[in-house]
This record gives sequence, C-alpha cells and structure tokens, in this order.
Amino acid sequence: MTNPAPNPTSIATVSLSGDLAEKLQAIAAAGFDAVEVFENDFLTFDGGPREVGRMVADLGMRICAFQPFRDFEGMPEPLRARGFARAERKFAIMNELGTDLMLICSNVSPQALGGIDRAAADFHELGELAARFGVRVGYEALAWGRHVNDYRDAWEIVRRAEHERIGLILDSFHTLARQSPLGPIASIPGDRIFLVQLADAPKLDMDVLSWSRHFRCFPGQGDLAVAEFMRAVAQTGYAGPLSHEIFNDQFRAGSARRLATDGMRSLIALADQAQPHLPARAKVLDVEFIEFALDEDTGADLAQLLAALGFRHSGQHVSKAVARWSQGGINLLLNTETDGFAQSHAIMHGPGACAIALRVDAVEQAMTRALGLKIQSFEQAVGPGELHIPAIRGVGGSLIYFTQPSGELGQIWERDFEAVPPAAGAPSPDRLARVDHISQSMDYEEMLSWLLFYSSLFALERIPQLAIADPAGLVESRPLVSPEGGVRFVLNGSQATRTLSSRFVSEHFGSGVQHIAFSAPDIFAAVQAMREAGLSFLAIPENYYEDLEARHGLDPAFIDALRDHHILYDRDVEAEFLQVYTHVFAQRFFFEIVERRGGYAGFGAVNAPVRLAAQAREARPVTMPRSLREI
Repeated sequence: MTNPAPNPTSIATVSLSGDLAEKLQAIAAAGFDAVEVFENDFLTFDGGPREVGRMVADLGMRICAFQPFRDFEGMPEPLRARGFARAERKFAIMNELGTDLMLICSNVSPQALGGIDRAAADFHELGELAARFGVRVGYEALAWGRHVNDYRDAWEIVRRAEHERIGLILDSFHTLARQSPLGPIASIPGDRIFLVQLADAPKLDMDVLSWSRHFRCFPGQGDLAVAEFMRAVAQTGYAGPLSHEIFNDQFRAGSARRLATDGMRSLIALADQAQPHLPARAKVLDVEFIEFALDEDTGADLAQLLAALGFRHSGQHVSKAVARWSQGGINLLLNTETDGFAQSHAIMHGPGACAIALRVDAVEQAMTRALGLKIQSFEQAVGPGELHIPAIRGVGGSLIYFTQPSGELGQIWERDFEAVPPAAGAPSPDRLARVDHISQSMDYEEMLSWLLFYSSLFALERIPQLAIADPAGLVESRPLVSPEGGVRFVLNGSQATRTLSSRFVSEHFGSGVQHIAFSAPDIFAAVQAMREAGLSFLAIPENYYEDLEARHGLDPAFIDALRDHHILYDRDVEAEFLQVYTHVFAQRFFFEIVERRGGYAGFGAVNAPVRLAAQAREARPVTMPRSLREI
C-alpha cells in the first residue's frame, strides 16, 4: 500500500482556544506544516506582524493564509473605493507576516450589488493591486452569502476575473451544508484552487449561519460527507494545503493541544479515506478482558461482589498480584500490585477499570494504524516468558491492549496465568455470557475527541447521539457499535456539573469506565441466583412498573417478575430489552446485566432517567462497604 504525496497540513487559529502564542505552539506540537492566521487573533496580539511571522517560522511552520476579508465585491461607491483601500493595507500587513494569500469570503452586506461580471471586474482590479505586493487572493462562497453562496458561482467569478493572482477557496462545510453537487469540483483546474478548508458538522435543523458558527467540528466527528468532498477535490490535482476552519463552542472551552492533535488525526484519517495508505480500521471481535486497579481492601470487596455475580477465581498471574475472574466469555482482572501502571492509575483515579483488552483481527495492523493516527503507544516491562501485549493510551490515561484469536497473542491465559482449581462441590452454571457494552464518562468537551479516536481507529459504527435526563441535568450519550453488534462502547458527557457522569469525572480526577454491562441468556435466572448469593440490586420505584403496564400492555405476571427483581424493560416493535443494575461500587463504578431479545440493538435509553434518579437517591458519602448488600 503506497502513501501518496501528502498535501501540506494547516489549521486556522480560530479553531482553537487560547491566545495566539498558545494556539501556535499547540498547532506546531501537533505536527502541522502551516497555519491560517485569523484576523481577530492578530488584532488582539500584543506585537507586530513581523513578530507573528517570526513566531510561526521559529516553530517550523509557515502562514498559508491571512483571513477573513469581508464584504468586498460588488459594492457601490464610495464603499467600493474603501474596500480597495482596506485591501491595500491588509496586503502590506501580509508582506510583514510573510504570507502570500488572503481569503475573501463572499459579500453578505445588504448594500452589495449582484452580478457575476461586476464581481469579476472587481477581482480583476484587485488582482492587479495584489500583484504589486506579490500576494494572491482566494475567493470563498459563504453558504449564506447575499449574492454568491455556491462554490460554482464563486468559481465562475474567479474564472471571468482572468487574473493569475485570483483563485478559488473551497470549504467543505459551505459546500455540504447547502448540499451543492460535488461532481463539478472535478472540472476545476487544481492550480486555480488556492486553498481547501475542511470542517464537518452534525446534521441539525437550523439556519446555516448559526449551524456554522457554533457546531462545526473536525472531519469524522460529524455527519457531513467530507470524504466524498475530498475525493472530488483530489480529482482536480490540487496540491496545496488542507486546512481546518472550525467554529465550535465546545472547542473554545477545550485544551488547545488536545484539539490540535484531534485536528491532525482527523486529517490523517480523512486522507486515508480518500486514498487509503494506512491499514484498514481494526475489526474488533470481542473484549478479551477488563482490568481493575485496586488496593488490597477494594480488591477483596470486588472479588466478593464478582463471586455473587457468578464469577469464579480461575487464574493467577505468574509473577504479579493479578487475579483472573471469569464467567462465560467474560474475563476480569483484579490488579492489586503495589507499583507499576495499575497502582499509579488507582492513586490518580481511585479503584476502577484501568485497562481494556480488545481482541482484534490483526494486532500488528491495528498498532500500525494507531501510530499512523498519532495515538500514543504504551510500553512496560514484562517478566521472562511472559507475553508482550501491545497497548495504546485510551480514555482518561487508561490503556487499550490488543490481542488476537490465534498466534502468540492468542495465548495470554496459557502463557501469563496459572489456572486456579475450581472450588469443591458442583460448579454453578454460567449465568452471564459476555461483555455487552462498556460505558465511559468524560468531560463534555472531550466527547468529540474520543468519538474521533474510536471511529478512526476501529471499525465501529456511530449511533446517533442521545440526550439522557439526569435529575441534575442532561447527559449526552454517544454509542459506537461493531458491525455485528458484538462490541459496544458508550461515551457520556454532560455540561451540567452535578450529573452522575460529571461527578464521576470531577470527584475521581478524570474520565474513565463508569459502568460495564454483561449479557445474560436468562436475566431472571441470573438475578435470582445472584440474590440467593446475597446480592441486592438498585431499587426501582413502584410508579415505574405501573406506567410500564399501561404503556406496553404486558402480562401482569411478567410485570410482577420485573418488579420483584428490579428489572427495567424496553421494547422496540417486537424486540425487547431487559436490564438491572448493581449498587455503585466504592462510589466509583457499577455493573449492569442485560438480556436482548429479538435483535434489540439499543441501550434502554427510555429507562435511563429512572435509573439515574434511583442512583441519585442512593448517592451518599459512606465508608468502604463490607456487606454484599451494600456493594
């Protein structure tokens, strides 16, 4: 697989938070070749244009454009003359900045006069002025432009201007937001395109200006056909910069360095979509194991809880204080090491999941793609004869390990663990089959970052975002599911500070796994066995079951069984979903048991407000519980 000669990479300073110096440092650290300097960032900078130019050059980049210049073409006098005077001053600043391209967006002034030829004549004259300064002008059609709001009209103006200093700027958002056809792009000569700007966005029913100003995001984080746009651009032979221009309220509150890294990752993934040069997105086959970082006391408590859930202590690591607990196809590792990564994670975040191992189709290709996407790898020492399992950094500084069905990396349980003989007596049947889904809570501002992380690295399908009502505010929930539905992640974040999701992040120093769902072939039998083992479950109000009977017309005996076991119910046509929750363990995380019937594909979102309200009632500061009825 060959890697095509890449276009230079760029990002507009308006895309990131911080002052100009902070933005430039973040952009350089992410590996961009160039930057678009947004005029407001320049105007608020305490220094001259030459200083800005030196800053950019010292960071190993160049300024590919100075922007925006507004309301130029088609203006009546004396506004027309004033526009040329403004442009002359901007050209002089560009000379000092060290950039040769100015972006002019289509006129939105109510005083603007229409007419392709009038606009072309203005640009031809501007081209003559630009030639005196040795600079170029790129013209972009704003989706809300007064007379020009389609790239085809902008190109026709550039074509009729007939000046080498006048070219076209294409922007994916303005093109795709108006649903302009992409086919005509291929007929535009690549050397007449001076800049290509890239932005995605979620599909929203709102006016295009507000949509653009508040909801743009990096390619791969939204719903627009940016890859198809890029394939059309590639047909032109365009070899100039690919640059992000993002306006997003979420981004303005986020880390400039994280966002710049996301921007670079999205460009790499987008280029790979347009012309593949990385291994394909990794196919996730299953969850190999979930590892918990614990101290000795919480390790004993969690082992007690797992035993009540039907798990068996089935293995012990050959050289570390790591116990394997298993049931069906589920493997949970309890790590009580007193040094190393897991202990560091426990000190920082408290007891909880510190690592997830995913079984993928090909580990080497998955790691190659991860590194190509600038995802950080993780290395740690292993003992003699033990497996070296490749890993990358995941949510909240946790790890994602990679295993595969065959070969050395399919032998983790044989190589790294000694089997623990089963306890005396008749073995209890497996009540749980596999990991159904893993739910991770994070800062709201990070959700798009992790959405891009998962969807660019793994072959996971994005499910439309859900808004869940917590008693303390809304929680945004974004599921990602493997094509066969075997592996599911749910990303949660909230702008409200007191939701369960937000308190998980703020009270435990960062993002992480907040709950894990296990599938049960028979949820009633599973819950009954667990209750007989001394386990209790999250109490669901009587009102819920009264409403359930009214909504679905279920058999009263079935409703009674749901009520007796604290099981929640949802139905989608003929498909059914049953779910029950443990109490929160160590005020940190909890487990869910689910049964899917008839191909149900959701997550019981209709029941989430009920569950969250019940958990809010239970939330209280307590010491570490020792009783199964509390854990």
